[in-house]
Amino acid sequence: MRNVRLYMIFQWAFFLPIILPLCLAYGALRGAIQMAERVMEQIVTDVIPHSETQTTVDKYQM
Repeated sequence: MRNVRLYMIFQWAFFLPIILPLCLAYGALRGAIQMAERVMEQIVTDVIPHSETQTTVDKYQM
């Protein structure tokens, strides 16, 4: 039979209500920031024209 460490159970029971909301808030904030960065990168990619010239179908017609 395993030896149960009662002191560790008390520590987890005491600190889990403090740690869990902090971790959830940190994860939500980090996820929101990363998503905002991805959206901004996509906006820049879509809006700013590329330096390459776009070829059209008319160029190849004779």
